[in-house]
This record gives sequence, C-alpha cells and structure tokens, in this order.
Amino acid sequence: RSCAHCDRGVIIDLKLMPAEASVIERSAIDRIVAGTGSARDGQTARAGVAEAKGNRHLLLPALHALQDEIGWISEGGLSYVSERLSVPPAEAYGVATFYALLATEEQPERVAHVCDDIACLALGAEDTIAELSGVPGVHRSPCLGQCERGPAAMIQVAGAANGVIAPANASSVVNVLEGAVLDAQGPSNPVPPEQAGNPGGLLGRIGVTDPASLDDYVAAGGYRALPMAIEMGREAVIAQVESSSIRGRGGAAFPAGIKWAAVAGATETVRYVVCNADESEPGTFKDRVLLEGDPFVVVEAMTIAGFAVGAQRGFIYIRAEYPFGEALLVNAIRRATAAGHLGRDISADFSFDIEVRRGAGAYICGEETALFNSIEGFRGEPRQKPPFPTEAGLFGKPTLVNNVETLANIPRIVIEGGKTFAASGTTGSTGTKLFSVSGDVGAAGVYEVVFGTSLRSLIELAGGVDGSLGAVLVGGAAGAFVKDDGIDVELTFEGTRGAGLPLGSGSIVVFNDTTDFEAVTARIARFFHEESCGQCVPCRVGTVRQSEALDRLFAASDPALDLATLRDLDLVMRDASICGLGQVASTAVQSALALGLIGGAE
Repeated sequence: RSCAHCDRGVIIDLKLMPAEASVIERSAIDRIVAGTGSARDGQTARAGVAEAKGNRHLLLPALHALQDEIGWISEGGLSYVSERLSVPPAEAYGVATFYALLATEEQPERVAHVCDDIACLALGAEDTIAELSGVPGVHRSPCLGQCERGPAAMIQVAGAANGVIAPANASSVVNVLEGAVLDAQGPSNPVPPEQAGNPGGLLGRIGVTDPASLDDYVAAGGYRALPMAIEMGREAVIAQVESSSIRGRGGAAFPAGIKWAAVAGATETVRYVVCNADESEPGTFKDRVLLEGDPFVVVEAMTIAGFAVGAQRGFIYIRAEYPFGEALLVNAIRRATAAGHLGRDISADFSFDIEVRRGAGAYICGEETALFNSIEGFRGEPRQKPPFPTEAGLFGKPTLVNNVETLANIPRIVIEGGKTFAASGTTGSTGTKLFSVSGDVGAAGVYEVVFGTSLRSLIELAGGVDGSLGAVLVGGAAGAFVKDDGIDVELTFEGTRGAGLPLGSGSIVVFNDTTDFEAVTARIARFFHEESCGQCVPCRVGTVRQSEALDRLFAASDPALDLATLRDLDLVMRDASICGLGQVASTAVQSALALGLIGGAE
C-alpha cells in the first residue's frame, strides 16, 4: 500500500507479527482492555466509549503500557496489541512509529531526551549535548516545555515513573541513566511574586496552595463556580461565555462562546468536551504551569463546559513530556469524583466523567483534529475541515475543544459574569493573557498581564534583556521575529496582527545581540521538518527543502538562488498545506530574512 512517508524509506516489516508477547506484556495490555488501568499509575483507560468502533481507541494507551513496562514496544507486544484490539498489524505499527517517544527497537531501560530547541539553545543546551556525546540512551529532543529552567531533559524509565531534570547538565543526566533515583521534579512555580496569591488572577493559587489537595483548592475559592453554573442553567452559562468575548488562548483565537453555543445546539445527543493540553509550541510553558500548579481548576472548568453543552464525557489530552502534570490531573480527577464533583449525579440531571489521555511526542497533535485521531487510535494526522469539530469531532460526534488556559478562565467568568470579564483588556481581546517569557531575560517565567500591555513592558516585567537586545521571537517556532524598533507593539490579537506578528499561544523568546540567529533559524526549520506528519506534499517536502536551502544559504553557495527558493517555499507551504503546521512553517524564517538577522536584508 502507499505510504505518506515514502520519500523517507519507511518499510513495514510484517514478519514481526508472529513473535509472541511475554507474560508481563500480555498482562499490561489485558489491564488496559479490561479498563483497570496501566501498570504505571493505575489510571483508568475505560473501554466503554459506545461511539468508538470496537476497542481501537485504546491503542495509544496500550502502546504506552508496553513502553512503560519494558521500555520499548517489542514485536511480540505489538502483535498482541493488534490481536486484542482487532487492529490490523500494519496500522498498529504505523501508529507506534508515528510518535517520537514510542520506541519499536530495543533500547536501554533508561533513556534521556535532551532538549536542544530555541529556548534551551540560549541556555547552553549544545554544550550539554556535546558532553553527553557517545552516552548510550541519549537523544536530542524538541521543546520539553521547561523553557524557564533549561537546559532540560526528560527521562523515560522502564517499570517506573518518567521524570524531568531541569536545569540539566551532563553529570545529572549521566547519574540518572546509571541508576540514580530520579527525583520526580515538581513545578518550579515561575510566577512573579506580585501575582502569587492574587485570587482574581489565573496564577493566584500557584505556589500558594497544594496542587494535590482538593481541600486547599476549595479553601482558595475552588468549586464555587460549578454549583453556580448548575443553578443558573445551561443557556445562562453559555450566555456568560458569549458576553465575555473570550477568545481561545491556544493560538487560533476563535471566540469560545461560538463554539459552546454550536455544540449545545447540535442535534446529536452524544457530545464531548476535550481539553487540549498538548502544549508543544517551542518556547511555551504556561499551560504546564497551570496543570502543575492548579489542576483542579481545569477539572472544574471542564465539568462546567460539559454541563453547558450537554456532554457527559470529557478527555484531557496531555503531552507525554509533562509527567508531573499528568499525575496531578489524575489525582485531581480521582479526588473530585470521590467528593461528588465528578461522576454520576453531580446534580439531579447531570453526570460527567473525565479521562486523561497521554500523547507520545507529536507536535501535530496540538491540532484539534489530529488530536481526535490520536485518541481514536489512528496516526495523529489532521483531518480536512469542514466538517468542524462542533459538528463532527471526536468519534464523529459534536465536540467542544478548548485549551488549558481558555478553560482556566471559565470559573471566574461564571462567578464574576461575562461583562465584568470583558471590561478589562480591549474590545477585540478581552481579559488577561498568560505569556511564557524565556531566553535572555532576567527572570524567565509565566506572566499574566491585561491585554493591551506592550511587548516592551512585558520584557521589563520579566527582568529586562540580559545584555543588548538582538530580537524577540513572538509566538514560538510558528511565530515571527521583531527587533527593538518593534517591541512597543500592543499585545492583543488585533495589535500583533496589525504588526504582522502572530500572538499564538503567548510564547515570547528573547535573544540578545550575541545570539547565533543562523543556528536558531536552522533549528526552527529542522523542528518543522521533523514534526511534519507527512500527510500532504507541500508540508512534507517543503519543510525538508526549506532546511536544505537554509543550509546552503549559510554556506554561501548560491545566496540569490537560495533566497528565491525560500520565498517560493513560503508561498507554497502557506497556500497549499492541509493544516496550520505547514502554513506557518516558514513564518519565522521569512521574518528573520526580512529583518536581516540571517542572509542579509533584501
């Protein structure tokens, strides 16, 4: 059969299927299929999604169970997964090899994924990786979402909990790989002192309350909004979200109220709520801080959303690189269920369950339809739109998708009212926004500011530039650079759009004038090349050609031709790619060229 990655020489070896799984592997898979959880954390992976065709939606949890148990997905293990879930072997293999954090070849029991992405580059990641050269089990990794405390490394440990070392150095990584106890590093709480403890802000509970304690959450104002929402009724809740004019905080900036009303008005009776916690944009870590510092707010907000749109089931899709956040979410769901805030009979006519699904290392799964495919047990490739998720989303049913930060705003919208929320910020950008600030600044971290604050003021709030400013990357790898003469831009959806800058999810990476921008742009280009799902030719081939053209440009082999090639690739990828990944894969490169950061100004 044809393969989306035919240019990469991917060959499926069907001879692997006769191999037999070990008793340990069979037991791990049987627990997933039976709905009694994984060997790692006891989390339930329920098999009772009526709309799913068979048990295929358990494919990714089953693959994780194998990886968690023995450190890789063996031939016999994959064969047994295919048999138990009735998934064709070639398709199961295609899913297993789609994700960067799933290994289909035997590897050491301990593996380190060391970040070499843009924020960690500024913090000496290349020196750390050079020192680790030749050490078994060390791999380069795209952004791990630890940008304020890099360089960072994620450690996968067979038969034990994964963890993160941040900041990491060669010695700390080697020690863990050689058997030292991995400290399950918790949140670094990179919250400005003036915002910690502010009950009116998204960061108010972080660093002040115990994120594992339901009692602490309730004492700090938690679970006030859910009973208020139930008392005011579904239509009134949606009206408050609409009047707040809140736009999605994940990058697309779509009005949340329109989504909520569309799902609530669907003719289908089965509906879903999905929290997109697959925060993978390089330079972005604000959702991680919320998940690790205030997980109950996400659970409460999803429950409110489920009530408002008429859903009985929700999924939180969290990136695998956030093991601590995942554990806290699972704990929050269990405690909320035990207290009657989740599960059956939350109110007289409302029940709602939430399940956590772990990604496996694929940036593209941050795109909502790719996320649906991943949950359903397929490769995480985007779908054509329309139909839109509000009509046919997860399992083909109407689905409300919001990201972590968007949902975290919902309880205060319910409590304060939509108009009060809309009174701050600007007409087109209401409320506050979380920004992940990293790189060459005095105090990297997450900052909550009112929409309309200037980029210059935000950088000053983060301690100012460490040295003289070279450029600021706004919007992460999918964003654009701006120099000193452009940092007075207003941080609003409309303000950044007018300046030709994508606000994105709120990633701000600051580079001083000693930065090697050739290395930075080359890393960005390589990121999109590696993260392309390969489904469409403009992105699959275009991202490869962009990297090649940059390499030639930096080697000064034929600058005029390479600049022309980069321009052509920019047009093709923006206009013809299926999804946003290909459409923005050249944005940062083109802005670097236009500003003369690389290649000379044209």
